Amino acid sequence: MARLVLQGTLLCMLRVGLMSPLDSEGFLSPAPHNCPYKCVCAADLLSCAGLGLQDVPGALPAAAADLDLSHNALQRLRPGWLAPLSRLRALRLNHNELDALGPGVFTNASGLRLLDLSSNALRALGRHDLDGLGELKMLLLFNNRLAHLDEQAFHGLGALSRLYLGCNELASFSFNHLHGLGTTHLRTLDLSSNHLGRIPVPDLASLPAFLKNGLYLHNNPLPCDCRLYHLLQRWHQRGLSAVSDFAGEYTCLAFKVPTSRVRFFEHSRVFENCSAALARGLEQPEEQLHVQVGQSLRLHCNTSAPAVHIAWVSPQHELLVAPGSRNGSIAVRADGSLAISNVQPWHEGVFVCLATGPHLHHNQTHEYNVSVHFPHPEPDTFNTGFTTLLGCAVGLVLVLLYLFAPPCPGCRSCYHHTCRCRRWPRTPSPLQELSAQSSVLSTTPPDAPRRKASVHKHVVFLEPGRRSLNGRVQLAVAEDFDLHNPSGLRLKAGSESTSSTGSEGLVMT
Repeated sequence: MARLVLQGTLLCMLRVGLMSPLDSEGFLSPAPHNCPYKCVCAADLLSCAGLGLQDVPGALPAAAADLDLSHNALQRLRPGWLAPLSRLRALRLNHNELDALGPGVFTNASGLRLLDLSSNALRALGRHDLDGLGELKMLLLFNNRLAHLDEQAFHGLGALSRLYLGCNELASFSFNHLHGLGTTHLRTLDLSSNHLGRIPVPDLASLPAFLKNGLYLHNNPLPCDCRLYHLLQRWHQRGLSAVSDFAGEYTCLAFKVPTSRVRFFEHSRVFENCSAALARGLEQPEEQLHVQVGQSLRLHCNTSAPAVHIAWVSPQHELLVAPGSRNGSIAVRADGSLAISNVQPWHEGVFVCLATGPHLHHNQTHEYNVSVHFPHPEPDTFNTGFTTLLGCAVGLVLVLLYLFAPPCPGCRSCYHHTCRCRRWPRTPSPLQELSAQSSVLSTTPPDAPRRKASVHKHVVFLEPGRRSLNGRVQLAVAEDFDLHNPSGLRLKAGSESTSSTGSEGLVMT
């Protein structure tokens, strides 16, 4: 019995081993479900890139949300080939050999968000080539050979926000209606490195501001038109990134020959005879609004005729329709006006109104440039006036004191005569002390009339000091002292302390 059980177990293990191959570590490796040969399947990702495929694999897993068929040799896409892929969100077909699409190719890709058809050999886009892509956000068609676009080639792409048509052979582009593409969601339109030689300037100027910021026209043989020059110059001064980032690559043909290309913003002498009056009226100036934080704001969509549908675009490129923004700070009223009850710093920027109607141009817009400022505290007028008055009073008092106050105590009478009391006290010299002492002992009354002193004769008075002289000799030189005969001067030592000021020691020589 045990032998039979053992044989049955071995047979089961052998059967499992034949059905499921073992990996290098001896574990069973699960087989991918409907994964094409040589492709890589990981969760909802399917990559068949770089396999040299000339046709799309027949069996594609329905769970694929991102399909990569780039860098192959695909030449045709059959209608309905995406029918099993109901979850598909991104399709990459770049770097293949597709020269045409055809109707019905994308009819079953209603959930597609990204379509990359770049670096192929497409020469034209028909009216129905892109049908079924109503949710598409990004379309890459650069580096093809597109020379013709149907007037309604993009009419079904209502949600498209980024369209790349650079590096093709387009000689014209309808800015009037963008080949059926609406401007409600469009933010980037790349037409660089084409053959655009005819551009309707009024249609270009009527585009909304957010699309002008993402409109790339560099590396095209643009005409050296005065109106186009002033329009692009204004965009450059406004700092629109599509112009300012590629300012050195905007060229025009001066004489309609390829060798006469000049740079728009570097050879202004070509346009020195252009009058700025030609560009007036091309663009409606933005309305400049200044509002403080915390205040309310109401914007009206002013159109030339009644509008059926009105939408707004915020500075953060959010499409605003009724009832308003996602965070609830901006409301769209029933009449189409935009209301902000509590303005905040993030509300600063350009608000664009998009109005549509039977009597309106489909891309008629109105722009508001809102500047938000913080409130400044009003100055206290009373304190400022009082401080100014006090400063004036103090200054006036100081001026009056300088002009009319006496310079020294008790010298008021000096203002009527020559004032001599403005003298700093000086330390008397020894000769000045002797002269002062001689004036004390002088017998000449002070009121006596002054007489001219003799040049050769002087009188010498010797007076004991008021304090002890300690053996020093004190001289007093007065009038009538003979300077040519100093030997007649007697010196008296003041060794004794004499307090009497009446002792006179007159010596005549």
